[in-house]
Amino acid sequence: MAVEVLRGNSDKILEEIAGVLESFVKDHPKAKIAIYRQNPASVRVRIIDPVFSKMSRAERNDYGWTYLDRLSEDAQADISLLLLLTPSEVKKDFANMEFEHPVPSTL
Repeated sequence: MAVEVLRGNSDKILEEIAGVLESFVKDHPKAKIAIYRQNPASVRVRIIDPVFSKMSRAERNDYGWTYLDRLSEDAQADISLLLLLTPSEVKKDFANMEFEHPVPSTL
C-alpha cells in the first residue's frame, strides 16, 4: 500500500516525506501510512503496523525516526505529530482522532 496523502493538495515537503515512507512500506508490507499538512508549518504522520506490538512507545519512536532521519532538515522540522500505532490501538488512541476528525488549524 502506498503512502496516503490526506486532506488537500500535496506539496514538496509532503512528497519528500511520502517518498521516504515508501521505504517503510517496502520493509513492512502490512503498514498503512497516512500524512497530511495541518497548516503551513505542520505535517502529521500516522503509521499503523502490527510490528509495533512488540515495541515500547520509545522503541517505536526510535524505529520510525530511522526512516524519517533520511529527510531534509526542512521536512523533519515540519513533522509536528508522529503516531506509531498497532491496528488494535487505532480506535482507542486519542491522538488518532486528529486523523479521523481533525480540528481545523487557526494558522
